[in-house]
Amino acid sequence: MKHVIALDVGGTGMKAALLAQDGSVLFEARRPTGREHGTDAVVTAILDFAADLADEGRGRFGSDPLAAGVAVPGTLDEKNGIAVFSANLGWRDLPLRKLLGERLAGKDGTAMPVALGHDVRSGGLAEGRLGAGRGVDRFLFIALGTGIAGAIGIGGRIEAGAHGYGGEIGHVVVRPGGPACGCGARGCLETLASASAVSRAWAAASGDPQADAAVCADAVDAGDERAVQVWQLAVDALADGIVLAQSLLDPSTVIVGGGLAEAGDTLFTPLRAAVTERLTFQMPPVVVPAMLKDTAASLGAGLLAWDLLSVTPPSPRA
Repeated sequence: MKHVIALDVGGTGMKAALLAQDGSVLFEARRPTGREHGTDAVVTAILDFAADLADEGRGRFGSDPLAAGVAVPGTLDEKNGIAVFSANLGWRDLPLRKLLGERLAGKDGTAMPVALGHDVRSGGLAEGRLGAGRGVDRFLFIALGTGIAGAIGIGGRIEAGAHGYGGEIGHVVVRPGGPACGCGARGCLETLASASAVSRAWAAASGDPQADAAVCADAVDAGDERAVQVWQLAVDALADGIVLAQSLLDPSTVIVGGGLAEAGDTLFTPLRAAVTERLTFQMPPVVVPAMLKDTAASLGAGLLAWDLLSVTPPSPRA
């Protein structure tokens, strides 16, 4: 059976799959990234995992994978296959496409085609084709995690922008002069509405340094007024960011994923109301939870690999 390697490299773990042309998962596996052993060890772990996945494909299907896709965090030069920088994984200017292509080369020494993609944009691609954005021509994908990142979906593909930074909604300033952000600005959306921002705010409000966003969501459900206040501040900031994006991009659907989205209706009910309250002339987007959870980026990496082969994009699964 024709298949490609799909690999998502995270800060602590890697998720991988062998993906068929129709987007179905033929095999799944996970491994630690091993970043505690240093950058060189991380790179070795990635290459070894990919090679083992290729062996798995040969053993199961009697043929080599046709290509590989890898999704990574940080700053990328996707055109040239360079992982430019990752604070979490420690690399700079890593020629990851070249390294993987050579490691997965065929018996004749020909390098395997490899697609390199940003983890959140890859996740957005998968949500658009296989998840909550199926059949949607224009959508915005927002991942609420340690930070906030996004992806702009247009016509079944992700618009990365002229310099590869398209969709970075986490760094839209929604509270001028607000909390300092790691990017150097103040009042960025991710300083107010990310899972880590909610965790910090709730730890301060509750007096429990171990309290996190999930605990805050539970306290909201229990009617704790302090938690409701913390939660609403985050929801309001997120709604402001979405309305700004709605004015600029006019997506029909906003897909919200990441750890904070696991709160379900506790997040989505007030968020939909806050977005609606802020709209004036704009057409309201449908705000929906992501479907693919933590497998989205690896699936997206596989889709990038199929796209690299100039194969018709996989049709959405029923």
